[in-house]
Amino acid sequence: MAYDKFTTLNSTAVPLPIENVDTDQIIPARFLKATERKGFGDNLFRDWRFHQDDTPKEDFVLNKPTYSGKILVGGKNFGSGSSREHAAWAIYDYGFRCVVSSFFADIFKNNCLNIGVLPVQVSESFLQQIFEAIEKDPTTTLTVDLPSQTIRLEETKAEESFEINPYKKGNLSNGFDDIDYLLQLKPTIKDFANQQPI
Repeated sequence: MAYDKFTTLNSTAVPLPIENVDTDQIIPARFLKATERKGFGDNLFRDWRFHQDDTPKEDFVLNKPTYSGKILVGGKNFGSGSSREHAAWAIYDYGFRCVVSSFFADIFKNNCLNIGVLPVQVSESFLQQIFEAIEKDPTTTLTVDLPSQTIRLEETKAEESFEINPYKKGNLSNGFDDIDYLLQLKPTIKDFANQQPI
């Protein structure tokens, strides 16, 4: 499934300063029946967002009009627990294109990279700076620059570099998933095959 190209993202952010957010909290198991990557955003953090009667919990950050944006800032060890890729689907389907944390579970991180969500791992101190800036001013913005692999807090101009696998970086830059990447190699593969002796 192709997705929008990711180059530079400048956006306000939604703060979720909770450590050890696992995939069952991101998308509860009862919502994993669908096989298409659609509709999962409706149930992102479902049990934190809604009461049992489906009314919104006013104190949860996603229900506060104060906060918005395409960047989700989470606490340490974000995406732990089971390997369900639906957690990444839910984040993407809700509208987030980037998740920032000081540590990600590996499987969750790879699932995000496979579907067009950029996980940006920063230091504990920089993460705290981000949380403090958003708390002070919810309209503060972050700039995530994939080509230069940097994230900048625009309020203070504080900046950090982040790591990303070169292959995944290329795919994000082009809006490719793994299948898209292989398909764009089809002419090259065909030319190579035609040059081989029968």
